[in-house]
Amino acid sequence: MRALVLQHEEPSPPGHVTGWLGEHGANVETLRIDIDDREVDPTAYDLIVSLGSEFAAFDDSKPFVPRELRLLRRAVDAEVPVLGLCFGGQMLARVLGGEGFRGTTSEIGWLPVRSDDPELVPEGPWFQWHFDSFTLPPEATLIAESDVGPQAFVAGRNLGLQFHPEVTMEIMDDWVRVYRHELDADGVDPDALLEETKRRAPDSCRMSWQLLDRYLSDVARLG
Repeated sequence: MRALVLQHEEPSPPGHVTGWLGEHGANVETLRIDIDDREVDPTAYDLIVSLGSEFAAFDDSKPFVPRELRLLRRAVDAEVPVLGLCFGGQMLARVLGGEGFRGTTSEIGWLPVRSDDPELVPEGPWFQWHFDSFTLPPEATLIAESDVGPQAFVAGRNLGLQFHPEVTMEIMDDWVRVYRHELDADGVDPDALLEETKRRAPDSCRMSWQLLDRYLSDVARLG
């Protein structure tokens, strides 16, 4: 399996996605699409994974946003499966005809979701860190949601998520260090967040593997 991972900034690497793809023997290429402006042929890959970002998926003033929009549109048109995580999920929704927007309520922390398919998307808690939301694309099936908005949807061979199944303790350490100002502004205790992440790490890893494996077999149909 040939996989392309779209990374948008240094503190947000693939985390659990790296181990999961390695377990499946994938040949993985990671593209820092925020600093590498080359055009990419999505048909050279069997799977594309778009990670999170501090920027908004609807902010075309960031040069990488319209560039990624074009790439994912070509991928969807060619039926190359796309897995979108947080920013990536919002971008996938946009590609499929949904609308991204600044939410009225942020979600930061380990939060449950309401799932119509717990075998694909367990109810969590999942880690959330986002200020934006999106409307469900016209032909997508809502899989999970919270009071704030959609949390997971399926469209064809694609899965968009609002939460972060990729998060690891190492990622959380970096996010708390780099984005501490966002936690302070939202009144989130960084020490408590780190402690909860450490406590939930085994269950989080198990749920992430379940979600990713089920996505691969049942949605992307890559066996």
